Amino acid sequence: MDISTIIGISAGLFFIVYSILLGGDIGGFLDIPSVIIVFGGTIASTMINFPLSRLTAVAKVVRKAFFHKDESLVEVVDLMVSLAEKARREGILAIEKSINDLEDPFMKTGLQLAVDGSEPDTIRSILDNELNNLQNRHKEGQSVVHALGLYAPAYGMIGTLIGLIQMLRTMEDPSTIGAGMAVAIVTTFYGAVLANLVFGPMEGKLKLRSAVEVIKREMIIEGILAIQSGDNPRIVRGKLMTFIAPKDRAIEEK
Repeated sequence: MDISTIIGISAGLFFIVYSILLGGDIGGFLDIPSVIIVFGGTIASTMINFPLSRLTAVAKVVRKAFFHKDESLVEVVDLMVSLAEKARREGILAIEKSINDLEDPFMKTGLQLAVDGSEPDTIRSILDNELNNLQNRHKEGQSVVHALGLYAPAYGMIGTLIGLIQMLRTMEDPSTIGAGMAVAIVTTFYGAVLANLVFGPMEGKLKLRSAVEVIKREMIIEGILAIQSGDNPRIVRGKLMTFIAPKDRAIEEK
């Protein structure tokens, strides 16, 4: 589970609720029709914008914003170097037994291609296609979350307009104007909270996860090609460490 996401959302809700309580009664911010308009409308527009099959598939991508196991890129480097040492010492066919023990299907596919004697250009082409498909799937997930972030405040404004129209139609009693205006604005509040506390930050988190995953897979491609070409393990490590930021490289190597 991604603790920073859970803590961030919880902290945001706490600060909002606490500030409301400091100013008065929280009951004025609770309105069922406003919830229906903002949540229902946001989901409805998103379903119109995207095919249902994409919405169901994207749930796995969105899940990464809350449940994600951080991987050390240096651990990936260490694994590739150990395979390079074995291949250089015993021959590339010797690493075939190690392939079944790997958890990463992308790495398993690439190493199996190398063991089978595929040409380097063929290996790179196949793995690049897989990497491109991964990026496209991640972009689809990000686009859905981005759409949710756009529609939520829009429906908040729609709810406010509905409330204002209803209020203006019953202006015979001036004493009700203040309460009616407050209820009308609540929907804008809901939409702004959803967009800025949930969907916007979630989209940013997914982009970050995707960028790290892409770097990892690019490292794997270069490592597999280096192993196949029989590079010295020190050279393999040197090539792969260039993918890691110097500050992170220094921390991991201590």
